[in-house]
Amino acid sequence: MSGADQDWEDQSPERLYVITGGRSGASGHTTSLDLVTLIVAKTGPKPGMQPEQASIVRLCHSPLSVAELSAYMQLPVSVVTVLLGDLLAGGRVVARAPVPPAQLPDRALIEAVIHGLQKL
Repeated sequence: MSGADQDWEDQSPERLYVITGGRSGASGHTTSLDLVTLIVAKTGPKPGMQPEQASIVRLCHSPLSVAELSAYMQLPVSVVTVLLGDLLAGGRVVARAPVPPAQLPDRALIEAVIHGLQKL
C-alpha cells in the first residue's frame, strides 16, 4: 500500500464512524464543548479503553484545548468532541472554560487614582 493510500485509510469515513460508534454526539453529555474549552485528565488510561480515548487521557495530563487535541490526534473536531463527551460522562476528564481575559478596571476608578496621584 502506498503512503497516499495509507493516509486515506487513516482518515477514511469508515474509520471515523467506527471511532465514534456512528454517533455525532455523546449520549447523556450536556456540557457544551467549543474549540477553546480546556480538557484535563483526572486519571490515566485504563486497560481496555478505546485507543483514541487513551490517547486523549495521556495528552491531557496538563490542560489542552479541544482544538489542540484535534490537531495532535489528527482527527476532526467533531470526532474528538464525541470521544471527549464519553470521557466526561465517565469521569475520566474534566472540561473547563479557558481563563477569561483580565477585566479592565472602571474608567472612573482609574481617573480617581490619577487625580489622587497628581495631588501628591
